[in-house]
Amino acid sequence: MSSNTLRRRLHHGDVGGGRYDRYENSGTDSLNEPLLGDSDYDYNKHSEGQALEDILDDERSKERLHWMLLFSNVIAQWAQWLANIVIGPGSLFGRILPFISGGQNGINSNLPPLLLSSLQEARLKYLKQRLSVPFDGTSSEHQDALRQLWRLSYPDRELPPLKSEVWKEMGWQGSDPSTDFRGGGFVSLENLIFFAKKYPEAFQSLLHKRDGDRSEWEYPFAVAGINISFTLVQMLDLQSGTPGTLAGHRFLELLSQDEMAFDNLFCVAFKLLDAQWLAKRASYMEFNDVLKSTRSQLEREMALEDVSSVRDLPAYNLLKS
Repeated sequence: MSSNTLRRRLHHGDVGGGRYDRYENSGTDSLNEPLLGDSDYDYNKHSEGQALEDILDDERSKERLHWMLLFSNVIAQWAQWLANIVIGPGSLFGRILPFISGGQNGINSNLPPLLLSSLQEARLKYLKQRLSVPFDGTSSEHQDALRQLWRLSYPDRELPPLKSEVWKEMGWQGSDPSTDFRGGGFVSLENLIFFAKKYPEAFQSLLHKRDGDRSEWEYPFAVAGINISFTLVQMLDLQSGTPGTLAGHRFLELLSQDEMAFDNLFCVAFKLLDAQWLAKRASYMEFNDVLKSTRSQLEREMALEDVSSVRDLPAYNLLKS
């Protein structure tokens, strides 16, 4: 789909305003909160011509989905209890079922102590240094990085000023992209640049929303990237001294094989998010739900025994499609 296609988007007044200040900061200031938050859906904006029965059908569908997810969570919790109490954590099922139901439960106290090699320690330290850098709109280095992202995204277009309404076409919420980085820090911009350089076809496909039947209210590309960086840091528990989640442990194994494992995982996650977005026929206000399901799918894939590099993840194949 062409980037010139007119799409209605929400900007600063709708997303990332002060109403999301209720999120707690759980690490460095450069990675403190996601940008796309939950809020009530305004059906007056959804479609002026939408019939009342369509709205009611949509509400009923959401209610059914809510109860399906609630039921799934109950079953998952019951399976965890059965594994730990009836079967026992040391048995085969006791080891498998936590992966099925653990999902996003956070720190796993059953994980063995993590002994890092000198290579893993060095690469983890370097990654954490990257994560600690906030975006600085007055830094010439950061400004140049923004310009580089534009040139990679639109090689045939003129570079706009750093404050211009044209930046909204890339999926920034306003005319000044620097105001959108509070959730992801400078590393999220580095992730986008890496994606554009390493997997240009997949990057352009996502940027221009070329695949599938797109929603009238699409997610903003650039801000979605910032949210993905933020989510990966949480999932991998990279703000702790040593990662304490299963995904974090497995990531350190990937990091020993690939010093750019975090950036490559970002690319996989972005492609996976878009695939889930299309499969769910999602719209803007469902972005957080899609992001959560993307995280859950990544956690499941990273728990697979035969995954020793990012390329081994099943979702990696999406980058080649």
